Amino acid sequence: MNRSPKDFPIVCVGGSAGGSGAYVQLLKSLPPEMGIAIVIVNHVTRTTATLHKILPRYTTMPVELITESLPIQPNHVFIIPSSRDLLVLDGEFRLKPISKPKGWPDVITRFLRSVARNWKGKLVAIIVSGLDADGAEALGSIKEAGGITIAQTPDTADWSDMPESAIKTGHVDFVLSVEDMARKITQIAQAFPGNAA
Repeated sequence: MNRSPKDFPIVCVGGSAGGSGAYVQLLKSLPPEMGIAIVIVNHVTRTTATLHKILPRYTTMPVELITESLPIQPNHVFIIPSSRDLLVLDGEFRLKPISKPKGWPDVITRFLRSVARNWKGKLVAIIVSGLDADGAEALGSIKEAGGITIAQTPDTADWSDMPESAIKTGHVDFVLSVEDMARKITQIAQAFPGNAA
């Protein structure tokens, strides 16, 4: 049976304050040809605007700022643009005006719910350093879709609010340092049908 071109794992890494260090460390530790798409959903507007310029220094994978209808591809890193909600439909990214322009954003939660509904491949949701609790409410949806959930070990995060909020939901499979996350993602990628040697 042929593998669908859109049937590959998506790894969503959600973070905010202090997340940049985790993204850098993760990309430095991941092999570039694993057959997965990495989507970084960062909810601090001013940081997001520069991530697509900073992160290419730490990986040989193409790093792209997401645009409307951009196809999701393996072996790429995708970055959410500022002040947008990010959704997935028909194997492509969809951008909407941010639904919560004031207060704490919920861009990670909205993306995780969308990808849980609309992606047929394996899902991995990772919550790293950040303030507030964005992403936590959607971890149950990822689990229901057969996905794997990971939170950064709180004492290794610059800001532990987001990982701690994720862990409190009871929907987190693994609590790991960023280096151990990279090892776990590599194992998941290698075990995915079609990626095995």
